[in-house]
Amino acid sequence: MPSLAHRSYTLFILLFASLILPGCGINNIPRLDEEAKAAWAQVENQYQRRADLIPNLVSTVKGFAAQEKETLTAVVEARAKATSMQVDSSILDNPEKLQQFEAAQSQLSGALSRLMVVSERYPELKSNQNFLALQSQLEGTENRISVARRDFILAVGRYNTEIRTFPGKIWHSVMYSELKERETFKATAEKADQAPQVNF
Repeated sequence: MPSLAHRSYTLFILLFASLILPGCGINNIPRLDEEAKAAWAQVENQYQRRADLIPNLVSTVKGFAAQEKETLTAVVEARAKATSMQVDSSILDNPEKLQQFEAAQSQLSGALSRLMVVSERYPELKSNQNFLALQSQLEGTENRISVARRDFILAVGRYNTEIRTFPGKIWHSVMYSELKERETFKATAEKADQAPQVNF
């Protein structure tokens, strides 16, 4: 049976460790990992918001521009593809799936841009209150997606920096070696560096 001195010494070591370790960055890696996952969840949230708006937009445009079937079909198909991917935070550990997901979202963005260009041909559609409200909602959503992506990129940058620099690199190799460096968002759309030419 341990002596009183031995138990006191063990208690002192545990107390000392509990006071010192949190201040030396031991918890930074899991905290930053969770921040990256939360930032990704916000990206998904904004993509879902956009996907939810699209059926209303398509049905509004359909009423005015029935002959634009090809463009409407492209939007519907791109939305179906983008929403069919089962996505959760585990996608962050799979760069290939993350790229596929982003490619599907970029395809949807392109289809929506083409739909907005088509709307130029229909003055009565451009003045329709439902269309204007949906257009405004989609523009707002695109802005929110950009902000969410930016926040995700920053969160991944903080996490990756922590596991690659001192003292995080030490904690990573000793305690969190199962956590890997994360891929960040990369633009996958063609001509992603150029703004689409959409005039309203």
